Amino acid sequence: MGGQKGIACFYEAFSTLLPVTLVSTKNNEYPKELAAEFLPILSNHFSRYFNVFLLIRLSKIIKKRKSTHIILEHPYLGWMGIILQLFLKVKVIIHSHNIESLRFKSTGKWWWRILWFYEKTVHRNADINFFITEEDRVFAINNFKLDQTKCFTITYGFDLNTPPSNEERKMANNKLKTLHHIPSDIVVLLFNGTLDYKPNLDAVNHIINNINPILQTHTDFKYNIIICGKGLPASYNNLQGHKNIIYAGFVDDISLYFKGADIFINPVIDGGGIKTKLVEALGNNLFTISTIEGAIGVPEEITNKRMHIVKSNDWNLFANAIVHASYGDSSIDQAFFDYFYWDKIAKKAANAIGNK
Repeated sequence: MGGQKGIACFYEAFSTLLPVTLVSTKNNEYPKELAAEFLPILSNHFSRYFNVFLLIRLSKIIKKRKSTHIILEHPYLGWMGIILQLFLKVKVIIHSHNIESLRFKSTGKWWWRILWFYEKTVHRNADINFFITEEDRVFAINNFKLDQTKCFTITYGFDLNTPPSNEERKMANNKLKTLHHIPSDIVVLLFNGTLDYKPNLDAVNHIINNINPILQTHTDFKYNIIICGKGLPASYNNLQGHKNIIYAGFVDDISLYFKGADIFINPVIDGGGIKTKLVEALGNNLFTISTIEGAIGVPEEITNKRMHIVKSNDWNLFANAIVHASYGDSSIDQAFFDYFYWDKIAKKAANAIGNK
């Protein structure tokens, strides 16, 4: 999942700048090239969020390593961070990947208001707050009443500081078309995501029921839509039977698809936070068509017209944008990599910690 990849990539870069100990769940594997110390001691069960005995283990780890800061991914263990902050005099950083309560509100969870007050309390007690998008940072400052000097935008990133070459993309395009038996004159559209996550599954429904039927009316536009991702419900087993749609499932190398596709489509209209797949697509120099909600966290001015934003639920405009995007010839701007390259993001986070 994008959030999991974001955590892994962030600490891969961050641990080269500062000494880091990662406390993780037992089912995670240690990447040998990582500079951080790795302690997989957390339970895989949801009960870890309420385990008071974990405080004792974390206290020993912090004291032994003379740690000065704790970074909590998401606010859920915030209560534990506040206790450690109080008794061990360490600084607490909340690394927020969404405004979590609003994300659950958008997916229809009745208890989102309870999470809202908890999330607000945790952020107000933190010494530093990292937010995944500038929109989330501004929202939290205004609605949680946070000190803006303690709030920073530490976004999701991209592995490379330049896009793949035209030759790389052409080779990937040929390989992709050979793999899926796609004729050479076909425009390849791509959507990917974890498909048991409601916002992504809703996007698949928009592709099937709205976007694909409209595209079929453009008889001169030859295309295939490739959908990648695990967790597709069994009720969607006939997805392959829809004209122009290829369901690739969980693929071994998603980079082949990002390099080889012509256009990335992002018809996501809820879920909150940054859509990591959009960052990946733009970093690979793909044309992208996105809803307004799907483009949150990606400044349009740094994409050099590689991202076209469409009002949500206007599927006619969305489909027309796809048809016209296939004829563009711009290239992603260096400003995109200045903003989204992981090394730069890690340095920004390290500087924020060093100044507090």
